[in-house]
Formats: sequence, structure tokens, C-alpha cells
Amino acid sequence: MAFEPPRRLVRALGETAPDGDDWLTALPEAARQAVALRELTVERVQVPGGRSSLVVLVRYADGTPAVLKLAPPRFRPEAERAALARWGGLGAVQLLEEPAGEGVLVLERLHPDVSVRSLPEAKALLEAAGTLRRLWVEPPAGKSFETVAERTGRQAEAMRATAVDDEVGVLVDAALAAREELLAAPPEHRLLHGTFRQSKVLAGERMPWLAVGPDPVVGECAFDLARLVRDRVEDLIATTSGAGTTRRRVRKLAESLELDQERVRGWTLFRAVESGVRALRVGRPRDAELLLEFAGWL
Repeated sequence: MAFEPPRRLVRALGETAPDGDDWLTALPEAARQAVALRELTVERVQVPGGRSSLVVLVRYADGTPAVLKLAPPRFRPEAERAALARWGGLGAVQLLEEPAGEGVLVLERLHPDVSVRSLPEAKALLEAAGTLRRLWVEPPAGKSFETVAERTGRQAEAMRATAVDDEVGVLVDAALAAREELLAAPPEHRLLHGTFRQSKVLAGERMPWLAVGPDPVVGECAFDLARLVRDRVEDLIATTSGAGTTRRRVRKLAESLELDQERVRGWTLFRAVESGVRALRVGRPRDAELLLEFAGWL
């Protein structure tokens, strides 16, 4: 089978490696080798798939369904493996194999086309928040994960180095100030999903909903809610009540997970501005416009 990477993956990798990507060039052969090593039967490549990995639906020789996932080193697949091992299938997709190739994960098969986004808005947020709560555990001993301070430090430097107009500059200043204030408090030490949102929660067989695709980080739980707050941002922007809905979302999620509302708001602001500025930097002006308008509501 030809392992043609989905266009979404090719575009996303082009943003992070604009001068070319050796991993992407080697991907078809790497996928063939991973399949052959495990004697898997390939059903299909998941399309549109993700922005950081190739996802292939496969079966073992005994018919057991599985997912083969290949990701480049810069997206930290070994950190994902360590986090999934720590969670042990509680709230998250389960690993089916011990390490057998750098950047290659074999995972239990969920229902890849059914996420909590298929539920009505209020129910989707409730189920997503309940899933996320299960993931907030002590990090595993002997494993080193990036911290919230480290990750946002890199992002803050990139934000400062990006040329923006005065209006966006005001948001950047507010986001950077919020980060400094948030990091001034004693750090919380929990293992976080890192990129949690509704599309990262899929229907399963063992449990109704399970998280996938973490980019794990260690820090405070409020950081993990930021992407969930801005879920379905296109719908929020399209309504006249978007700003009010966003503020209610911050309050309800903070209350339901017993977190400080201002800390949830602060990390949501920082992460929305960071995503918006990054979208400007890589030539996605429409995404940037949506994200920065959303950030202005906070």
C-alpha cells in the first residue's frame, strides 16, 4: 500500500520545517517497515488526520483492530508514549506495545470519526471536562517532561520576535503580562494533556470517551483548559453572544473542575494570542483573525 501523507499533515509540517522535511520524505518507507515488522493488515490512512502525525488504521494477524501512529521527533512522540503509559488507559487511549521503533506508537482502536464534538455543546463540554480530570495525575518517576514554564517561555520568545501591528501588539503585551503573573505563583506539578480540546476525545469501547493525541507537559491544571475554552471558535465568532458565551465557559469549566477562574482566563488569553501570532507568522491570516478576536474578549 502507498502511504500517502494527508494534505493537512503536509501543510502543517511545512509550517514547522519550511526549508524541507527529511522525516516526511522518509515517511512512506518508515510506515511500510512498521507495518511489516508487526505483520499488520492496513485498512486505511486516517484522513484528514492530524497536524503532527500519520495515523493508519490497521489489524493484527488475529483480527484485533489497532492504530499505527508515526510522528517526527520535533513533536515529541516519546513523551506521548510515556504519558500514555502513565495513564494506563484511564481516561486516555491505551498503548498496545512496548517501544519498538522511535516515533512509532501502536494504540487501541477507538472510533476515529466520532468525537465529543458530535454532541450538543453543553454535553460536549461536560464529557470533555470529565475526561480531562482523569488525566491530571502525578508525573511518572524517572521521566522528564517539558514544563509549562519552559514551553510558554519558548512561545513567549517567538511572540516577541514576530512583527505585529499596534492592535495585536496590545494583545501580545497583555498575554505576556498574564503569563508572568501566572508563573509567579508556586508551580503545580501535574501531568497535563497539553493540547486538549473536543476533537481530542474519541468514542471508545472500554469507556465512552477517551483522550488521544497528547503533547504532554507538567504544570498547573488551568493551563490544560485553555484550548477547551476556545473550542468551536468559528461558531463563537459568528454569533453576537460570543463574548458572553466565552466568559460563561471560563466560569463553568473552572467551577466544574474546582479551579481558579482567573487562572483559567489568564492561560486561555496567553494561549489564544500565542496561537494567533503563530498563525500570522506562518501565513494563516484567517485563523489569526479568529483567534485574536477571541482573545480580545478575555
